Amino acid sequence: MRTARIKARTGALGRALAGAVLILTLVLSAFAQSIPAGNLPVPALRIAAGDLLSVDVFDTPELSGKLRVSEKGEIAVPVAGDVRVGGMTAEEAARNVEQALQGKSILKHPHVSVFVLEYATQGASVLGEVKNPGVYPVLGTHTLLDFISVAGGVTPNAGKAVTITHKNDPAHPNVVQLDNATDLAVRAGITILPGDTIVVSRSGVVYVVGDLVKPGGFLIENNERLTVLQAVALAQGPNRTAGLNRTRLIRKSTAGRQEIPVELGKILAGKRDDLRLEDGDILFVPASQSKTLAYRGIEATISMATGLVIYNRF
Repeated sequence: MRTARIKARTGALGRALAGAVLILTLVLSAFAQSIPAGNLPVPALRIAAGDLLSVDVFDTPELSGKLRVSEKGEIAVPVAGDVRVGGMTAEEAARNVEQALQGKSILKHPHVSVFVLEYATQGASVLGEVKNPGVYPVLGTHTLLDFISVAGGVTPNAGKAVTITHKNDPAHPNVVQLDNATDLAVRAGITILPGDTIVVSRSGVVYVVGDLVKPGGFLIENNERLTVLQAVALAQGPNRTAGLNRTRLIRKSTAGRQEIPVELGKILAGKRDDLRLEDGDILFVPASQSKTLAYRGIEATISMATGLVIYNRF
């Protein structure tokens, strides 16, 4: 009877443990699927010309040493001669050295480990619209936002697009939009490796000058739309003396400088289609001489009338 109870308890315990293992497996699987793409393991770096390798042949110190990769992507292994390692990971290079030692009957069962002591390009270049562009060392694992921060942050003229070109895959650059979206940290979680290049784009500028409340230059993103009405609104609107329908859009093209008439008054009234502006455009709103003289006459009349009222009081 006692034996039966023990068997029953053991069976229940086994079923409980099996259930716990199943639940733990499901939880770990769900957790693995929820890991953001930016937190995935760092891709292995490829060996390139100029890198310094530590080649260790187990129990054979005379074949081991620190070897520099030549311009041909080879290292000179003692006795074995030149062995190609360029474009390989450290593990692949170790297997290649093992095959060379075995193929030339130097060792029957070689065990080789390769460690990259020094990369020819130790730093990552941060260029474009950052306050302190330059080459910054890659020490440990760092992301795009880390390097932008180290470079002093972006300038006031910076655009939203940032291009990351990896040394090992220059044909497929990554473009990240630096916006205020909640997933920015995930999208910008790209690991920066030695030799990578980061370029912060420049935002376009449209200049609105002339008889406006607050003329100036205004940023325009390459992937966003800025129109004449929006630009005038950014300049806080025209003054009352502005010659709206004599406005000119000055644009540079391959054919030279162009002046495009803009009927700003009719655009403001909704009688003409709004125009889209491009990077480097100059929107000039001139002052109307007739309006200026008229308003000066009105101001002079008001000033004279005010003076007469004051005179009559005394």
